[in-house]
Amino acid sequence: MGFGATLRTTVLALAAISVGFLGPAVAHDGSGGMTVLRDTEIEADIHTMMTPIWRAAGLDPDAVHVYVVADPTINSFVAGGQNIFINSGLLLHADTPNQLIGVLSHETGHIAGGHLERGAEAMRNAGIEGLIFTALGAAAAVLGPGDESGAALLGGTAVAERAYARFSVTQEATADHAALRYLDETHQSARGLLQFFEKLQSENMLTGAYQDPYLRDHPLTQERIDYVREHVRRSPYSNVPDPPAYIAMLQRIKAKLAAFTEPPAQILARYPPQDRSVAARYARAIAYYRIPQLDKALAIIDRLIHDYPGDPYFRELKGQMLFENGHIHAAIAPYEAAVRLAPNAPLLRIALSQVYIESHDPALNRRAIGYLDEALRSEDQDPMAWRLLATAYGRDHQIGMAALALAEEGLAAGNKRDAVGEAKRAQHLLPKSSAGFARAVEIEREAEQLDSSD
Repeated sequence: MGFGATLRTTVLALAAISVGFLGPAVAHDGSGGMTVLRDTEIEADIHTMMTPIWRAAGLDPDAVHVYVVADPTINSFVAGGQNIFINSGLLLHADTPNQLIGVLSHETGHIAGGHLERGAEAMRNAGIEGLIFTALGAAAAVLGPGDESGAALLGGTAVAERAYARFSVTQEATADHAALRYLDETHQSARGLLQFFEKLQSENMLTGAYQDPYLRDHPLTQERIDYVREHVRRSPYSNVPDPPAYIAMLQRIKAKLAAFTEPPAQILARYPPQDRSVAARYARAIAYYRIPQLDKALAIIDRLIHDYPGDPYFRELKGQMLFENGHIHAAIAPYEAAVRLAPNAPLLRIALSQVYIESHDPALNRRAIGYLDEALRSEDQDPMAWRLLATAYGRDHQIGMAALALAEEGLAAGNKRDAVGEAKRAQHLLPKSSAGFARAVEIEREAEQLDSSD
């Protein structure tokens, strides 16, 4: 789904993370959680670039999920299994696809090495409580040049945190080694990873708010940098260039991300009319749509659709522009075209379903139910999609199924009270022999295990 779609927040099963669809205003959820930006195009392009690496690591590419975090700082991390989180700042600061691939190859090394599970065990052994990010931040403070200030902060937990720090550095070196192996196996250069490390090396002298989180979460040592540098010196693939298709993908990712998160005037200055590249035209269309100057935005996006009729994302953006400016029925055709061109993109089906529901056409509302059922097979942690399905069921007078969808919403959001309450209501309304009733019983049981502090 495009960035400008209605902002969505949810809680993944990973932690208190708010997940939204990027738009003119992107904010944290107020609980200190992260705002995750969902976009079909960006996620698909990263998947395309990373699939060879994931296969080299013995991972199923379809089982690895990529999420972009709304954060201008440079960072990436893995959490909750095979989930890679990438700060928007990392994407915007990546000069080449090879730099991005190098960093994400390192994260892949953490996944393939089972470092999340081992890290949790190391934290328990060290006696450190709290989130892994807190522990990693303390570890970086111990390892960095400002060791005296770090020691002053550690107090009575210094010994335990130093123990975890040593473990963390070992993990980072192991992930580096794995990343270099994956890059060689896929005949790609490790120079991008080295460039990224060198870019951050000066950050080792910085602390607190001025230090990129990557250095706190991934303690960077001179030994690690030297190891990667030596690999680049001897690898036969160090001068392999980025594929032109990857370069184009990164240009579009950066243009789209910047256009949706930075002031439109700034984007129009960076991508002036004389720049006729696809990325520049894309960025200008988004900037004009956000001002809003819909006529100028539509003129640019219509030309892009004319020039690239097989691209689903230009059609998606046109549908989004029209829908968000109140032209609901006019938005249907471009969204339907986007879904036809990218039939396996669940976020596009969710976006189209929202348009169908808002059209107040009973036939389209029933079509929305089918599309949402399909999309939620892979996007079952998206509370807003469950809320849309509940709305569609309600308008179709299927009240029991609407209650079941609201129970799913509560479960996905980690809201015990709502999940249990709606699951019980669904059980009261649905036939006891139905699959819906059985699922309601299961949701109630799962929800009872949640923390009640919603």
